[in-house]
Amino acid sequence: LTIGACFMKLPAKTPSLKQTLVLGSHDAMAYSLDMDSSVLEPNNIKAFDSWLSTPIRPIVKKWSTTQEKNISEQLDAGIRYFDLRVAGKPESSDLFFYHGLYTTMTVKEGMTELEKWLGRHTKEVVILAFSHFKEMSADQHTDLTNFLKEHFKAKLCPKPQDCWESGYQVILSYDNRSVDDPVLWPAIEYWWADKSDPKEVISYLNNQKQKGRPVGLFVAGLNLTFDGMDVHLYLTKSLKEKTMTAYPRLLDWVKEQHSGSDKESVNIIAGDFVGVNSFAQDIIQLNKADSGP
Repeated sequence: LTIGACFMKLPAKTPSLKQTLVLGSHDAMAYSLDMDSSVLEPNNIKAFDSWLSTPIRPIVKKWSTTQEKNISEQLDAGIRYFDLRVAGKPESSDLFFYHGLYTTMTVKEGMTELEKWLGRHTKEVVILAFSHFKEMSADQHTDLTNFLKEHFKAKLCPKPQDCWESGYQVILSYDNRSVDDPVLWPAIEYWWADKSDPKEVISYLNNQKQKGRPVGLFVAGLNLTFDGMDVHLYLTKSLKEKTMTAYPRLLDWVKEQHSGSDKESVNIIAGDFVGVNSFAQDIIQLNKADSGP
C-alpha cells in the first residue's frame, strides 16, 4: 500500500503508507461551527443549552473550533488524513459534521469540495475517516455510504490495494459495524489522550507505543482537550491558545520517534489548527529527510 506523491514536493516514489508520516487533521471540519445550532457535547454542558444557549454557545465554540483553514486549504497545506464526525439534525434531512456544535456545512457540501480538489490533483491520495456518529438512524447510514460510493466512484480504493499505483485516490474508513461493504475500510485506531496538558499527552502516547503498533493504519493524536475541572481556563482561554503553546513540545516528541530505530511507532500524525502553525511543513520536512536527495 503506497501513498506516492501524497506530500507536497515529495518524489513520486515513497515508502509504504504504514512507514510514512501522514499529515492528519483532527475534527477537520470544525472550522465551520454554527453558533445557532444546539450543543451536542459535552453532556454536562449540553444539559444547560436549552435555557443558557446565549452565553454557553460562544464558549463551546471557542473550545470546539479545532481548525481555521477550510478543507481545500488544508489539502493545499499537505493534510491527507481527515477526522470526520457526522450527526443528523432533527429538523433537517441533511447530515452535518460536528464538534460540540453542528457545522454550517453539510456532509455533501464538504465532500463535494474535496472531490473537486482531487479532480485537480489526480496523483493525490486522501484518507477519510468517518466516525463518532450522532443522532443517525440505520437508514441514514445507508444513505450516507451510498452517497459516498456514488460521489467518489472510481476514486475509491478497495481494501487492500496499492492505491497510488492503481490510480485510486480515496481510502474511506467507516466506523460503524452495522455497515459492511468491500470499499469501506475498517475504523482506523486513534490514540487520543483526552488531556489538556501536553506532558500528559506525551506520556499517554508513550504508554500506547509500549503496547505495540496496531495492525494497519493508526493515528497518534497531538490534539489537546478541555479539562472540565479548570473552569477558569474554559471561560478565559481558547483551544487555539493552548495548542499554539503546546505545539513545539508535541513536535519534539514526533521528531524523537521518527529519528529512532523503530520508525513504525508513528504513522498518521493528527493535530489541530493545521495550516495555521508550522505543523504541516514540519512533518513534510521529516518525510523529505527520509526520501533523500
